[in-house]
Amino acid sequence: MQIAVTGSIATDHLMTFKGKFADSLVVEQLHKISVSFLADDLEIRRGGVAANIAFGIANLGGSPVLVGSVGEDFADYRSWLERHGVDCDSVHVSESRHTARFVCTTDDDMAQIATFYAGAMSEARQIELKPIADRVGGLDLVLVGANDPEGMMRHTQECRTRGIPFIADPSQQLAFADGPFIRGLIDGATYLFTNEYEAHLTEQKTGWTADEILERVGTRVVTRGADGVTIHRKGEETISVPIAREVLKADPTGVGDAFRAGFLVGLAGDLGLERCAQLGSMLATYVIETVGTQEYHLGQEHFLARLTASYGAAAAQEIAPAVACRRL
Repeated sequence: MQIAVTGSIATDHLMTFKGKFADSLVVEQLHKISVSFLADDLEIRRGGVAANIAFGIANLGGSPVLVGSVGEDFADYRSWLERHGVDCDSVHVSESRHTARFVCTTDDDMAQIATFYAGAMSEARQIELKPIADRVGGLDLVLVGANDPEGMMRHTQECRTRGIPFIADPSQQLAFADGPFIRGLIDGATYLFTNEYEAHLTEQKTGWTADEILERVGTRVVTRGADGVTIHRKGEETISVPIAREVLKADPTGVGDAFRAGFLVGLAGDLGLERCAQLGSMLATYVIETVGTQEYHLGQEHFLARLTASYGAAAAQEIAPAVACRRL
């Protein structure tokens, strides 16, 4: 199965301030604010939902096609992704903008001051899927992830027009989108991915009930944090899958992206939906145990052993043929 993953590609610049922002803020003068903080630490991490998902698919042995827009500063990031098996030949490179960037400073109270620079991401609307499909010999599934809104809508409409099955995964964009836009993104999707909060937000903003949404999408996958995941299909029983066993909690960033990567690898391996969710949950556990969204390391035997411990030998045996963990 040839899968294209569209969405944001970004870098995160994370700093820490040993103190409290509140001590430097004068409420009566906020309209004239001009302050600076001396950061003690800086971490630069690779990120973006599309890049995270593609990285996860590749590390499980898949060959995802990454689709998004970046700046000329993407060279090192591209090299990293390609070394891990991600096809980056369809990534658009802007001639005038930098790769999207999230810059955030966190103080001792866990208060944050952050800025997101969309940059080259805004040029995702220029990307057409047909030349990508022609290059790779056709697309069997396209994930439309959070990205430039016009780019998301263009990819969705093209999938519908060309009859390409697609996954609607609007995630962070749901908070800013209105009802008509969201309806346009999810109507006709083969799969709709959201977390539990986003599921309620989707119903609220579209005005569609849960049953009405299932009339318009094939399968609805809802992640519920520590409560696992539920999978809804019209006229069929709900599938519930608990989270995989974890060793520790280090950083939850990127956990949802890893779940999607594992789920897609399961689909590509013709696994049932329960097994797809178990595979996604296992990969998500590796991410939550690691600081950074793409810093985990997989090993085939270890990965399958952890699957066995979480979901039983039968599940691991069924999933094993779909997985070929890549480790550099």
